[in-house]
This record gives sequence, C-alpha cells and structure tokens, in this order.
Amino acid sequence: MWGVPRTRYADCNGSEASEETEIVVNIGGVKQVLYGDVLTRYPDTRLAELVECSLKSSEEISSLCDDYDPDTGEFYFDRDPEAFKCIIELYYYGEIHMKRGICPICFMKEMEFWKIAGDFLDECCKCNLKEVEDELAEIAEKVKTILVDREGDPAAGGWQRFQICLWRLMEKPESSLPAHIIAIVSFLFILVSSVVMCVGTIPELQVEDSEGNLTEHPTVEVIETVCICWFTIEYLLRLISSPNKVKFVLAFMNIIDFMAIMPFFVVLTLTSFGAGVMELANVQQAVQALRIMRIARIFKLARHSSGLQTLTSALKSSFKELGLLLMYMGVGVFLFSALGYTMEQNHPDTLFTSIPQSFWWAVITMTTVGYGDVYPKTTLGRCNAAISFLCGVIAIALPIHPIINNFVMFYNKQQVLETAAKHEIELMALRSGAGDLAAAAAAPSGSHGHVCGAGVWDSAMRSCHSDTYIPLLKDPRGGAGMPTPSKDTSFDSPAEAADYFVS
Repeated sequence: MWGVPRTRYADCNGSEASEETEIVVNIGGVKQVLYGDVLTRYPDTRLAELVECSLKSSEEISSLCDDYDPDTGEFYFDRDPEAFKCIIELYYYGEIHMKRGICPICFMKEMEFWKIAGDFLDECCKCNLKEVEDELAEIAEKVKTILVDREGDPAAGGWQRFQICLWRLMEKPESSLPAHIIAIVSFLFILVSSVVMCVGTIPELQVEDSEGNLTEHPTVEVIETVCICWFTIEYLLRLISSPNKVKFVLAFMNIIDFMAIMPFFVVLTLTSFGAGVMELANVQQAVQALRIMRIARIFKLARHSSGLQTLTSALKSSFKELGLLLMYMGVGVFLFSALGYTMEQNHPDTLFTSIPQSFWWAVITMTTVGYGDVYPKTTLGRCNAAISFLCGVIAIALPIHPIINNFVMFYNKQQVLETAAKHEIELMALRSGAGDLAAAAAAPSGSHGHVCGAGVWDSAMRSCHSDTYIPLLKDPRGGAGMPTPSKDTSFDSPAEAADYFVS
C-alpha cells in the first residue's frame, strides 16, 4: 500500500513540531521531492490528488501515474521534465511561464495532463500560444486548399465541377500547366498594355486628326483594344467561376481589374454618341480623366507577383508605424512653416507670404528634397531650415526599422507556412500510399486495388471535406494507431514504408 515519508520540523520559534507530507515524483528520470501543503493549494490538479493516495486503492493510484513503487513511495510519470519545471511554478508563484524552446501546443497538452487550466498561463505566454494556434490554422487551411485544388469536390455536380475547374484555371497558376500558361499570358498582356500606354504619349509616334490635334497612333489603339478584350474576358471568366460573387466584386485586386477596363468602355460609349457630345468641355475632361485611370492596370502585376503581395501585406501590418511617421511629419511641417513665416516676414524679398504657403517649403525641406524654389534669406530662417531638415531625417528614419522588421517577419512566416503545408501534403501522401501498399499486400490474389496511384489522395480528400479535418493534429484517414514518422525517418523501398506504418 502507499506510504509516504513524513518529516517533523519545528516552527520559527522552535516551540511546536508539525509534520509535512513529502511526495517523491520521477518525471522522465528526474526525481523531485514535493510537499503536500504546497500541492494542496490547487486541490483539483493531478499532483494534489497524490497527497491523498494513502486512502486509494492500487487501481486508483495507477490511474494517476504511469508507475508506482510502494517500497519507496515514488511516483513515475513518463512526461517531459523540462515542461514539468514550468508546471511546478504554479504551486509556488501562482502562475506558469513557458520556457523558451518549448512548443506551446505540447506545453498545453502537459498542462491538460496535470489537470491545470489554461487560465494560469501568463499573458505573455498566451500570446505565443495564440500565434502558434493561428499558424497551425493557416497551415491547415493551406493544406485543405491544396487538396481541393488538386482533386476538387467529389460531391459536386456537373456545373459545380466545371466552375471549380474554371476557377483553378484562372486563379491557381500552380494547379496545372494550362493555368500556369494563362497566368504567364495575362502577365505579358499587362506588360504590353502598360508599355503601349506610355509609348502612345510620345509626340513623334502620334498622328494628327482632322482638326490638327495629336492623337494616339491607330496601331497603338488596336493593341490597346486587344489587351482590353483579354482583360475583359479574364475578368468575366473569373467572375462566373467565383464561388462568392459579392466577395469577388468587393475584393481590392478585383476592383483594380474593373478600373483598368472600365475607362475603355466608357470612352467607347461616349464616342458612339457622336462628335457633338465629344466636343463638350466637361465630356473631354471626363474622357481625359478616364484615360489616366488606365494606369491602374499596373497594379494587376501584384496578382502574379508573390513579392508584391508580401509587400502589400507588410504595409498593412505597419499601419501604426506609418501613422506615426505621418504624425511626426505633420507636426514638424506645421511647426517649422510657422517659424519660417515668422522669421522671414520682415524681409523685403521674402518668399514666405503665408503659413499655408510655407507648408510646401517645410515638406520639401524635412524630406531633404530641397527644390530651391522657396528658401529663407535671413540668418534665423536658415537656422530654422537647418533644424527642420535634421528633424525630418530623424522623423523619417525612426519608423523605418519597425517597417522593415514587419516585412521580414511576414515574408519569413509566409515561407514557413508554405514549406510546412507542402511537408504536410507529402506526409499525408506517404501515409496514404503506405496504407494502400499494405492493403494490396494483404488482399487475396485476383483482387485489384489502388497501389500508390489514384488512391493516394482519396482518404485525404474524405478528411478534407469532413468537419473534423485538422491536418497537423490528426491522421488524414482518421485511423487510430498510425504512427507519425520522425524527421530523420527514411525508407529504402515502398514495402519498407508500408511495414513501418502498418506495424
């Protein structure tokens, strides 16, 4: 039966003696002596239950630990000793901190084993846990997206399958060779359209109309029309195949696509009304503004450039730093323009006629551009200018480092997520392929089945479309007892891989 050594000790005055329960635990080979009065501070935890083991049977004791030595009263737990060092802090300090290098997900499993609620985890460690959970969710979503892109939804009907196929063709260049070719063609059309738009403004390449005004060369207009036709067809196909039409229309990049093709059709509509309408001054200004809107098509390059997408996302995450930069610059412009106007207003040839007019000088001075069109002529004004551009350099330089850090962190995170998703896909294929090999080896002669072929993704797809799909935490086929190979696991043949997973 369970026995615990007891130690008698005197209190601080040495007048009274008391007893304290000592519990010896062995955590993964590391022994540690714990005291009952400390453990009972949290009576609902597993360690606190060990204090009352003298009143429990052997079966109840076995349910609390992995092994128990009745001779020495030692409890053995096959757990991580490093994580236990953090767990035991709860009983002494009232909160738990994760040590650096411990996986937050694994640590939460340790807390669950020791029956400790997650509320005792310190706030700083909860932030790390939230980041890891979000990262796992993103990887799971990427895995699910890759599987859907590769195999599609087997429960979808004929039109839905066509819609999914068309969506992958227009939106997923990595899904197939035709989709990759379409992405390249679209990228070339964007480049050609942008170059033609710039070349069309060269006077030497323009022609005169019946009224003697310079207009774009007819060849340029033909190329522009062909490009717009491609952009229009591409936009309509993507709109038709989109699973969510409202979300598609309101997406930022799709708004850019619409703005790139809309001016052409508006100008074409106005032209169809005749020359009388086009001669109106307001209409001419509107047409000119619509033609300028064609520059929006250069942003279409972001659709085919992961670098531009990463830069955009990094800038979105740096709104706080950019806001600080604008605030510093705004305060500096207002301050130094007012000082410049005050110091220069008594000079007979002053260029500072008002404080709002001095804003321009403050902006170009603080940004160290210095066009020289407005400059101070007094000694105090020049000192003010020197201080203003020094403060401008400091104000611009301060937020740059956090913005660069955000870009590097976001870029590295994207690379890690993509690598982890690909690794998970390969692991799922290896598991599924090993299971198919084992089934084929166990099948009787004359039977036919999938062997490392079309059936590789079947089980993964069944899990992908189920409600319990968690790629990183569950086996893709939902089977029990299938081991997960370690990082250094390698197989010399498919049969060896099958034996490993089936064993």
